[in-house]
Amino acid sequence: MTGGRQMWKTLLCVGVGSFVGGIARYGLTRWVSAGSFTHLPLGTMVVNVAGCLFIGLLYGWFERADVLSPEWRLFLTVGFCGGFTTFSTFVHENYILFLSDKFWSFAAYAVLSFVLGLLAVWFGHFLVRVF
Repeated sequence: MTGGRQMWKTLLCVGVGSFVGGIARYGLTRWVSAGSFTHLPLGTMVVNVAGCLFIGLLYGWFERADVLSPEWRLFLTVGFCGGFTTFSTFVHENYILFLSDKFWSFAAYAVLSFVLGLLAVWFGHFLVRVF
């Protein structure tokens, strides 16, 4: 298969997986939130934890056995899990850094991602108020 065709196949796998994951995220968040009697965003929390469990199961399975084609792996991890929640990818990347004894990289990535993300959200709100 030529490079261009392979790239389109890869993009299609990721895109369709993201589509399915996004729908699953929306449905699960609405379902959990409908029965929630708390001010916590439980729907989002459940999705994030479920995504972390799922991506952990997938990567653990891929490490243990040579299963599924590269396209299916991309569909499930980058596509579905990415569409379901990017938090799962974030946590898995932190897990790999931690297991690799790269504690300072792990700490910097986790703290900077949270702090810079929070600042970016604040700045977005600020820009909308000002302009």
